[in-house]
Amino acid sequence: MRSSEPALGGERVSLARCGRCGSAVTLGETPAGLYESGAYRPGAPRLHQLAQPALNLFDRQRLALVRALGAPPGRLLDAGAGRGRFVAAARLAGYQASGIEPSARGADAAAALGVPVRRASIEEAVVDASSLDVVTLWHVLEHLDEPGGALGRVRSWLRPGGGLVVGVPNLESLQARIAGDRWYHLDVPRHRVHFTPAGLHQLLRAHGFTVLGTRHSLLEHNPFGMWQSLVSRLTRQPSYAYNLLKRNAPLRSPDLAISAAALPLAPLAAAIELGAGLAGRGGTIAVLARRGD
Repeated sequence: MRSSEPALGGERVSLARCGRCGSAVTLGETPAGLYESGAYRPGAPRLHQLAQPALNLFDRQRLALVRALGAPPGRLLDAGAGRGRFVAAARLAGYQASGIEPSARGADAAAALGVPVRRASIEEAVVDASSLDVVTLWHVLEHLDEPGGALGRVRSWLRPGGGLVVGVPNLESLQARIAGDRWYHLDVPRHRVHFTPAGLHQLLRAHGFTVLGTRHSLLEHNPFGMWQSLVSRLTRQPSYAYNLLKRNAPLRSPDLAISAAALPLAPLAAAIELGAGLAGRGGTIAVLARRGD
């Protein structure tokens, strides 16, 4: 099945939906420079320092997922490491952690902080076979045209029984249903594949992984994603507050007043998202898996 959804810039992008697994793919080519401009431009977001305690909390929750698969001092690779924030947190926790990141802005920022992140995509990276204990793919697979091929390469890097943590938006989430084509996590054309839990489980099993479990209640992305998805039904620009923080939206906009007026709804949005997570309809999911024999 095909449908047409508006991208953040206003143009329409077609999605093709898989009837069996419920997932969807974004049709068309990825525009050049998409990860070096707009919300992905170099530089720190607005209020970055004020957000640091929340970011530390997000890292602790992700580390708890990693510990369920392997304790320090295991060898950990964060694929799609961005500016290296989680690599730094994992090293502080005792892991032998490093990262790979395809964008210049992320790899350069990590290098400036002394965090070991190499500039390379999953396809390009040179990693010894069976050399890793855990790989994290945190909001990476949805950006890839060929996520199955990436999982095949990652599997070859893991030792037998090695662990994998995958985080992706959930196309079957309550917030996706509420927001429709203005869903915060739709983010076309940057997001190339839009997963359901069943679709992701199927893909993992097809590439040699055993699925251990799926978490729907996540602090990172989910409460804010619900609030932003609700507010996006009222603003002219989808995900205005997110883009404002990323310096990709103007301060002088009617959307600023709408977003500010909606701030008191944040606790309600968080409560709704908590209920959605408990019902297995969280806005994003984390899947834990192991390399099969």
